[in-house]
Amino acid sequence: MKALLVLEDGTTYQGQAFGAPGEAAGEVVFNTSMTGYQEILTDPSYKGQIVTMTYPLIGNYGVNPEDVESAVPQVEGFVVREISRTASNYRATGTLDEYLCEHGICGITGVDTRALTRHIRLAGTMRGVISTGDDPDALLEKANSVASMLGADFVKVVTREEPAVWSESIREELELDTADVPSPAYRVVAIDYGLKANIARLLVRYGFEVTIVPADLSAAEIARFDPQCIFLSNGPGDPAAVTYAVETIREILPRYPTFGICLGHQLMGLALGAKTYKMKFGHRGANQPVQDIKTGKVAITSQNHGFAVDSSTLDTSGVEVTEINLNDRTVEGIAHKELPAFSVQYHPEASPGPHDTRHLFSRFRRLVKEAL
Repeated sequence: MKALLVLEDGTTYQGQAFGAPGEAAGEVVFNTSMTGYQEILTDPSYKGQIVTMTYPLIGNYGVNPEDVESAVPQVEGFVVREISRTASNYRATGTLDEYLCEHGICGITGVDTRALTRHIRLAGTMRGVISTGDDPDALLEKANSVASMLGADFVKVVTREEPAVWSESIREELELDTADVPSPAYRVVAIDYGLKANIARLLVRYGFEVTIVPADLSAAEIARFDPQCIFLSNGPGDPAAVTYAVETIREILPRYPTFGICLGHQLMGLALGAKTYKMKFGHRGANQPVQDIKTGKVAITSQNHGFAVDSSTLDTSGVEVTEINLNDRTVEGIAHKELPAFSVQYHPEASPGPHDTRHLFSRFRRLVKEAL
């Protein structure tokens, strides 16, 4: 079945449909990871977005119920150069095509994803529509009617409704620095702005009792869980639109050791008085180089974000930039100079991606130990 991808500037790509027939609208972005498409599809941080994979062949190892970051796919649509209609892996329980069809996600294959990626890099991220219809003019009108990601609060769409205790640990045996894992574990409340499952798994693996709570809980409501520390999760949308989270974090920071990742990092920055801004095309992939300013050490990181903390708006008397992106010098980490609080823009749980920065979970554990 023929399908079209139409961008808000009128650029049109023709291909073939896979997954569910119909239409999907959202902000069109690209991800440079070579593997991990199932983790990407189920990452809540992609809510409101149509994801383009730059790697040319997607779907060859199929899908399975273990490699997910949330219960269902979160992307609005999926764009690939070539979809593999067969799954060749002993862990596979189905094909990518079947998986997207089951969950009502539209996909388009046969697109020149290199040209699409270059267009986004030059012109910037833009809104678009995937459709099995054949009226480009009507689709262009729909693309231009899609709400902008700027000012959008998608956290309220993906956050859980009720608190829950997480018990699942990572299944694989990894060489982690867990010799000093505390017993009993430290009690952490993870605020769910779009929490990836692998973050919760690793918190358990590194010696935390994890209680996950909805994003709109107040500091007083969070205190009822008697936490010893707080984790601020990843999530979708514009951090400046999640004002209720910023207010809660302001109250939390003086009271609990706190660690934030991705959106949690941006929200911490806002709570500490900084501002955030929308990037031209963001960072999405598993190959972003990040340098620790103090040590000079470079790590390759997994990232997924379209907003960043503006370093020029940080109060340098109280907060320091700890890490920077070597591609564009954007802020990758901050830490408070007096309070036990730090955050990173990238994903140390790296699912998919490299494991260079998993030591940050140990750093969080040490921070909590020293603060108690």
